[in-house]
Amino acid sequence: MKIEGSGGSGFQYRSKTGIPWLRPIPANVTANVGPVNLNWMMTGPQADFWPSQIYSGQFYSENTPMGIMAYRGQVVEGAGLAAKRLMGNIGDRTTLGSLVKMNDWNEYTVIARGGTFIHIVNGQLMAVMVDDDPDSSNNQSGLFGIEIEATTKVSVRNIWLKKLN
Repeated sequence: MKIEGSGGSGFQYRSKTGIPWLRPIPANVTANVGPVNLNWMMTGPQADFWPSQIYSGQFYSENTPMGIMAYRGQVVEGAGLAAKRLMGNIGDRTTLGSLVKMNDWNEYTVIARGGTFIHIVNGQLMAVMVDDDPDSSNNQSGLFGIEIEATTKVSVRNIWLKKLN
């Protein structure tokens, strides 16, 4: 994945479309892209990628009340909307962020096995989330997609998906 500019992206996985948006969508967004089409907006787990910000590598639950569940550098355990618990640290967020390349290609690996979610960027473990709630939206099957957040150029190549049984 490569981001050119100051915008962001990410990989949506186990996600759904057609779900009403929880937060207001700013007028400058609709002025740029036109009316909101919920068929193109995904709700669910996201492997965040925003090289100009601190979010690359974190586990984010897009368009749900759960929001950020594991920041870059964290191993977190929780159960859906219930309280989360920091189980350990992978490393310093800033130091891990220095491994993310701006305006260049990055390798992003996402492992979602059961309720365990692992995000790896450029060979470095960035975040681990364990969601123990089988009814959580994070633990449901769904779609895969590439997010474009803000006006930016997003490039992807060599995407490999493997369904684990």
